[in-house]
This record gives sequence, structure tokens and C-alpha cells, in this order.
Amino acid sequence: MTTETLNATVRVAHADGWLTVCDLELLSPGRGAAVLLPDGGQAALFMDRAGVVRAIGNRDPFTGAYVLSRGLLGSADGRPFVASPLLKQRFDLETGVCLDDEEVSVAVYAVRVE
Repeated sequence: MTTETLNATVRVAHADGWLTVCDLELLSPGRGAAVLLPDGGQAALFMDRAGVVRAIGNRDPFTGAYVLSRGLLGSADGRPFVASPLLKQRFDLETGVCLDDEEVSVAVYAVRVE
């Protein structure tokens, strides 16, 4: 990690504006982290091995459980996804669309690293 990223924070776009959710150094490549949003919802943050941070809703729409942050990261046809740890449906980290059932999706949040 560079000196510039040691003091960086991760911010997520929300209805109330940009919300600071954590220090960048708390995220590990390939592992998710759940954050609580002001409205009581949750977002799942992921940093890939290239250092790109993405955020989607943490609630698995198939089970209702808040577990997507515990899912496994992968890619299909160049599309980064997280697979739910429960039923293994894959959610595109850029669009939120389920790759296994395109009628189902999760929220996607814009992310800033500052």
C-alpha cells in the first residue's frame, strides 16, 4: 500500500450525499465488508486485487439475509461478480444484476476513495 492510500477513506453515495464508511486500509483484496447505512440498510464493499472498490446492497434478494459481503468474488466474461454464500447466485458488481436470473438485482452504490 502506498503512502497516499494509507490515509484514504472510502465514501459511498447515499440519499443524504456522500457517506464516509471506512478507511481504505481496512479493506482486503478479495474479501467483502458490510457497512450500515443511515436508513438502516446495508452495503457490501469489495476491493479487487487491482485496488478498485465497489459497493452493492448486502441483502441477498433470494433469501432476505444480509450476507453478500461474505460472498466469493469472481468474474464471468470480464464482469466482476460476488456469489452469494447461501444459494450461490452471482451478482454483477457494476450493475447489481443477478447473472443467474436477470430479473433480480441488488442496489449499486457509487464509491469514492479520497
